[in-house]
Amino acid sequence: MNEEPDTLERAVEATLFASEQPMAVDALGAHLGGLAAHDVRRALSNLQEHYRARGVHLVERSGRWHFETAPDLAHLLRREKEQVRRLSRAATEVLAIIAYHEPVSRAEIESIRGVQTSAGTLDVLMEAGWVRLAGRREVPGRPVIYATTPEFLDHFGLTSRRDLPGIDELRAAGLLDPVDEAMEAAMRFDPDDADDSEGHAHE
Repeated sequence: MNEEPDTLERAVEATLFASEQPMAVDALGAHLGGLAAHDVRRALSNLQEHYRARGVHLVERSGRWHFETAPDLAHLLRREKEQVRRLSRAATEVLAIIAYHEPVSRAEIESIRGVQTSAGTLDVLMEAGWVRLAGRREVPGRPVIYATTPEFLDHFGLTSRRDLPGIDELRAAGLLDPVDEAMEAAMRFDPDDADDSEGHAHE
């Protein structure tokens, strides 16, 4: 497919607008007739610059591209609706631990928190679409490990986990309460030191 740059950009733009899900570079290239990845990336870069000052932005989340409302205009489209569920302190702590140290097992999460983590807490995070099963750890017992999802990045406006704020940023923004201890523990945690022993206190 030999396209002039402006024609290629329009094709990528139309494809992303029509897609119900964010698309990776390879998927875009395949959809448009086997375009080379570098051509797709160039088109995406040009489109991203074009939309930078518009009402919608072209953004990348976890390697997938989509259009979304510009952050400063999001309030215009926000409808009043009841929150499905407010995360409990336990769920917030577990989410923070997974985000900073994925992939992580339930035993490793419990090692940080100092209490057992109920299956219900992890179920809430998976139902919200923010946490997923990421396979099994290759150790005795082969425990299930958990990781965050592209929806987690999208919800919190992150391009990748590298954009997660540090402790000083969270403290300055007043966002550590009520999970400051768990957040700091999560950022200090070394999975190799996790204790898989039984007998933790229940949450």
